[in-house]
Amino acid sequence: MPGSSFDGMTQQGVRWTADQVLALAPDPASRKAGSELGVAGPWSETGRSGEGTAWGLCTGGGGTPYRTVVDLADASGPAYTCSCPSRKFPCKHALGLMLLRAGGDEALPRAEEPDWAGRWIAARRARAEDGQAGGASGAPGAPPGPADPEAARRRAERRAERITAGAAELEQRLADLLRGGLASAEQSGYGLWEETAARMVDAQAQGLAARVRELGALPDTGPGRPVRLLEECALLHLLARGWLHRDELPEGLAATVRSRIGLSAAADGPPVRDRWLVLAQYDTADSRLTTRRVWLYGTGSGRTALLLSYGAAGRSPELALPVGLALDAEVSAYPGAGQVRVALGERFAPPGPTAARPPGTTTGRAVARYGEALRDDPWLDSVPVTLDRVIPVPDGDGWQLADADEDAALPLTRAARSRPGLWRLVALSGGAPVRVFGECGHQGFTPLAAWPEGPGETVTLC
Repeated sequence: MPGSSFDGMTQQGVRWTADQVLALAPDPASRKAGSELGVAGPWSETGRSGEGTAWGLCTGGGGTPYRTVVDLADASGPAYTCSCPSRKFPCKHALGLMLLRAGGDEALPRAEEPDWAGRWIAARRARAEDGQAGGASGAPGAPPGPADPEAARRRAERRAERITAGAAELEQRLADLLRGGLASAEQSGYGLWEETAARMVDAQAQGLAARVRELGALPDTGPGRPVRLLEECALLHLLARGWLHRDELPEGLAATVRSRIGLSAAADGPPVRDRWLVLAQYDTADSRLTTRRVWLYGTGSGRTALLLSYGAAGRSPELALPVGLALDAEVSAYPGAGQVRVALGERFAPPGPTAARPPGTTTGRAVARYGEALRDDPWLDSVPVTLDRVIPVPDGDGWQLADADEDAALPLTRAARSRPGLWRLVALSGGAPVRVFGECGHQGFTPLAAWPEGPGETVTLC
């Protein structure tokens, strides 16, 4: 495919918006600090080239300005470098430089690259060419093959034995809990669940450990907690039984059980090339890990797919894609019945504009779609859904999305009601129908992106 060139942060006449730049921020603090640097005041010796690079010197606290360079012309995705000591990626200076460019051509004049910027850009392009020469084995998300297949097989067998012992122990603990009554769990507090989770970690069943820890947080979730606790115990019991009887399950469901237990697997589905619209990107974090979720929509295949990227606690994942643009790329699916997760393979061009939007459905059909997905994955919290012609309306203390053409509505989740994106959705609608993409599950609907009726840019809600 012929490559297309960037003009600063512009491709095919469409410039990155400030929202698309800020979606790359690793956390709210970086977003705020980057916004403050998106003006000309702190910058000197700025410039841009016609190949998608920009650079500049930003005033630092120690008197020596920080050298910052961004490169958005490479098909492998945006890249940044800065001489500041920050461990965040991108740092506030890179965000500020991109915001400065997003503000207009006048902010960054076209110029020759200084030596310090040129060296980094040349080295990055050389690494990209080496990666392409390496073939498919260099594709992102492709795990390296084991050096000793027999040793790897023995390790896998030993881990399976540990998980089996852990699942059997968990079954016994759940039986003891139900015999003693759910009230005893609340009286024991979080320590009961943390000790059980630690036993599952010892058994190398990280998926079981994570679900046990979630049980520990349920007693503080308000009214209906005994019902929720019983439901979650039932799902945990189902997962443990699924592992213990995995050889009797259909292959797709067995693969889902292995994934939920915490066993990693390679994305072995055939590569699917498409123009993938980036629908939404957001991070969740705990004390151990930061997880980035990126939702994609194949404009040719009509398929919705999920990219997951991970970073150590306190650090953002490296993968960052601009919401509202599309990338020409290949993806490969992970094993499992109804699996939407994919691995990102070769990218053939930088992200660019597209007029395509995912087709929408009604709120009733969205709930039915979630119910159908539970047959393949009973532990599924939500499914990706695009709702068409819905209106955000208040509902007592909460909000819901009401169908404009039917007498039906879908409540928003508690998390969605506390996000600033709710008010962006309300402002976009203004009482008129809109199209909304989000996650639909047993707790309601979480909106992540929206479009007005007719032509319009993607409005991010997360």
